[in-house]
Amino acid sequence: MSRKIILDCDPGIDDAVAITMALFDPRLDVLAVTATAGTVDAAQANTNTSAIISKLDPARYPRIGSAVPPLDAPVLDDIHLNGPDGMADCQFPTATRQNDHPSDKVMADLIRRYPGDVTIVCLGPQSNLARMLRRDPMLIPMIDKVVISGGTVAHSGNATAVAEMNFFFDPLSAQEVCASPTTKSLVPLDVTDSITFGLDLMEKLPSETSRAGELLHKILQYKFRVSHQKLGREVMPLQDAVTLVSLLEPELFQWEEMAGDVEVKGSLTRGMTLFDRRLRPEWKPNMEVARRASTADVRDAIIRGLRYAGQQTA
Repeated sequence: MSRKIILDCDPGIDDAVAITMALFDPRLDVLAVTATAGTVDAAQANTNTSAIISKLDPARYPRIGSAVPPLDAPVLDDIHLNGPDGMADCQFPTATRQNDHPSDKVMADLIRRYPGDVTIVCLGPQSNLARMLRRDPMLIPMIDKVVISGGTVAHSGNATAVAEMNFFFDPLSAQEVCASPTTKSLVPLDVTDSITFGLDLMEKLPSETSRAGELLHKILQYKFRVSHQKLGREVMPLQDAVTLVSLLEPELFQWEEMAGDVEVKGSLTRGMTLFDRRLRPEWKPNMEVARRASTADVRDAIIRGLRYAGQQTA
């Protein structure tokens, strides 16, 4: 049986890659793609989410949740690496949706419909999930699992010197999700940044004659160019795609039960992920954390997923 998931994301080029993989993977039943602010603001996240799904045109459309502007968003986004629209400046057309529902409501509706069966995959800030848990904590035992792309263990941050972007953007929500009694798997930058792709990835993508291939060639070519120009990197990670593989093929990762928390008040450490790694830890473990991965195997899994999406959209 396929696994029921909700993809919660802030598209974002790497989010778009993960969405492409997920929508066509026979092991997954994508019930919804819920938008959140992060890489781009809430309005642009909504536009991008609809545009990606419309462009890919899967056989069965997931529900779409609309992002709500956060109350404490930092004056920071990720458009310098993703383009002014967050999607390589593609400016894809998207139809205006009727009967928009907030992302947290879409999540809650689906969890009630499929109690115990839904995995929530958080590829952006955890604003939607935290909002849902605040409004209806009775849903907590009805969630199968939460998979989170974000945070760091020993790696430097990518938003600040110590904070990863998803946790930095909304640290209070990240803290609340980490503290919640849900089953959680965290895939931090330590792992997602270690699995990189060179320009030869372009040759392994599906043909541009497919809907998936046309999208992937356009956005990833842009990502490579900007990574080289602004970061001086000849390779790039695809953090959200790696996180999706951790759900599909967890045996490719080494996991460790850890006790984690998130800093919400520090002027220099906002969004920093902290773990009790003392010889005699005093915090109770509250999540499993990916510490290492089989780099070649994860990379191959991502390429297979993208090529399969190409076959399904030819």
